[in-house]
Amino acid sequence: MTLFPNYSLPTGTGQRLTGSQRYRELFSRDFKRFFILNLFTIFAFLPLIIGVSLALLSSSILILIPACLLGGAIAGPALACLYDAIFRSLRDAPGTYMENYKRAWKQNWKQSILPGMACFLLLGFYAFMLMTFWWAVQPPGFGTIAIYAFGLIMLFMFFSLYWPQIALFEQSSKQRFQNCLLFMVRYFWKTLGCALLQIFYWAAAVLFLPWSALLLPFFGIWLILFTASFLLYHTMNEAFGIEEQIAKAFPGQAAFYEDDEAWLKRKQQERSGR
Repeated sequence: MTLFPNYSLPTGTGQRLTGSQRYRELFSRDFKRFFILNLFTIFAFLPLIIGVSLALLSSSILILIPACLLGGAIAGPALACLYDAIFRSLRDAPGTYMENYKRAWKQNWKQSILPGMACFLLLGFYAFMLMTFWWAVQPPGFGTIAIYAFGLIMLFMFFSLYWPQIALFEQSSKQRFQNCLLFMVRYFWKTLGCALLQIFYWAAAVLFLPWSALLLPFFGIWLILFTASFLLYHTMNEAFGIEEQIAKAFPGQAAFYEDDEAWLKRKQQERSGR
């Protein structure tokens, strides 16, 4: 039984669904694997969450910095592997999700430690600044809030493009950085929209605590990353040649689609071979 049973596959084309039908197809098909991988990711994020929470509750920057660095070193590889699973789903890559997840850990853990430390240290500072705004005797001015919001948006825009590249390509950090900047300039509004979507999602999750924590095991981390990546995927595939590069380097990971005629022919051959 599927979560969205009312979509219909295109017949006679041997191609993917598009738009909302494609989103519902992937959501329904891969919900179970994302649910399991989301639990693994949450487990890896626990040291970061606990450390940052202690730093915020104690208002201690001395706790915040090591908590973000150590927690980010653990959470970074888990986040990269979750992105790997998301983009395998988006491009219909073959293989079981556990085999692919293990492979992703072997491929990505080294190159995702430093980005994890940098990313979550910056996010930790933003969370700490937000707490200082909240507890300040005098509320911050409009200019301060504007600078804070601008920096946070740029951070989400940048890392929404940086993490997928860790999962997808063997590149230098300099090349990833350049790709992110060029993509943000060329597709600014689309990247901005996806960043704002993620910010609103996490803001709502914090505002509705502790009730939102009940949904964390089911939808917490993976859902918003999957949705934002889905919205960006077609453009990223055109800009970076994701599927073309992967098909050349790893032919076994390329997606394969059959039209009706090819499917019927294959089935007839299977029956005749019995």
